[in-house]
Amino acid sequence: MKKLLIANRGEIAVRIIRTAREMGIQTVAVHSEVDADCMHVALADESVCIGGNRASQSYLNVVSLLSACEVTGADAVHPGFGFLSERSDFADVVSKCGLTFVGPSADSMRQMGSKVEARKIAEKAGVPLLKGTDVLESVDEAKKAAKDIGYPVLIKASHGGGGRGMRIVRAESEMEQTFHSARSESQTAFGSADVFIEKFVEKPRHIEIQLIADTHGNIVHLGERECSLQRRHQKIIEEALSPIMTKDVREKMGKAACSLARSVGYVGLGTVEFLVDDDLNFFFMEMNTRIQVEHPVTEEVLGLDLVREQINVALGKKLSFTQNDLNFRGHAIECRINAEDPTSFIPCPGLIEVYRPPGGRRVRLDSFVYQGYKVPPFYDSMMGKLITWGDTREEARITMIRALREFKISGIKTNIPLHIRILSHPDFVKANCYTKWIEQDLLRKG
Repeated sequence: MKKLLIANRGEIAVRIIRTAREMGIQTVAVHSEVDADCMHVALADESVCIGGNRASQSYLNVVSLLSACEVTGADAVHPGFGFLSERSDFADVVSKCGLTFVGPSADSMRQMGSKVEARKIAEKAGVPLLKGTDVLESVDEAKKAAKDIGYPVLIKASHGGGGRGMRIVRAESEMEQTFHSARSESQTAFGSADVFIEKFVEKPRHIEIQLIADTHGNIVHLGERECSLQRRHQKIIEEALSPIMTKDVREKMGKAACSLARSVGYVGLGTVEFLVDDDLNFFFMEMNTRIQVEHPVTEEVLGLDLVREQINVALGKKLSFTQNDLNFRGHAIECRINAEDPTSFIPCPGLIEVYRPPGGRRVRLDSFVYQGYKVPPFYDSMMGKLITWGDTREEARITMIRALREFKISGIKTNIPLHIRILSHPDFVKANCYTKWIEQDLLRKG
């Protein structure tokens, strides 16, 4: 690999460029018209404008991306997260063009891309599942399935993510309207109206297992991340490791995740997500076939560079470590810093007039903005991630609060005040949070 094109923007593009340069690999940034002054463009060895401001005109434009590879001589593509990162057709065409795709095979992505098919594969691999269905075509089918499973149930988009196409149904009287609403949203968001039903778990935890597999048959899990602090199924704060996890359950979850990956011949970095109940029973949700937003907390507790490992696997190298080599140390917390109102959660694009990032021991900031940068309205509101590490969870928490208070951004609103509020709450201190805690406890009860 001599020249890597990053088919993405912003923070993750900056993250990949930095590791690639440390590995002696030249980098190519792509950008929309509005992103010409973005940091990833400035840091890369070369840059190419690939289209208009809308993602469909640029970052989702496969023809433009492949043309950028051709004109720059890039011999590899890293998709980052979001955009085309989990599109099996993109991975397929990149490989067919003779380029190295830094990610799993198109076949693995296809198998995991449908939640219904992924459930079937997980069941065969012996991974615990909640009671659920195949794709449902009618309200009558949905009502019969929900009656068999037992209310409440969750309608989920088979090809979805981010909470779209997902609805809770607590009684049969709610089913018809909710079923049609979920199908409609799924069709609009993902181009498919396929939905299925799964048993709904009250107050679950969202815990995921990071894994990596090479082309030589080695699969290693890298421990878990606690991702329960969410709003409308969008993660806000993540931790590694989970404060409620035991060594025994970690081993079981890790083995289950690796078993699933092995069953589809998975190669590369991936994450298996689970719902976990109060008794630490865990149930498969989905597999994300890409690098995750929250990967830095895993890096901090293991001392690894996951992007470097990802590139090495794409080059056909063996993993540089085994399961027994891994040693988890301390605790890490990540806060997603978004350009949004901390009360209404409305995105707040605009000019950053003052930007004073935090620093000091055990503080890491992965970002792409700077003073004088104008946050555009066309993309996700996340400007970066603030990560702190400590020997204990409490040390990491205290350092995070200090760093958040030190972080000064003016000209636009950010969610920094919300993070301080969450991290200072007794429920967070005691690790008593669940996936709906922000909506049902923090915002409703105060």
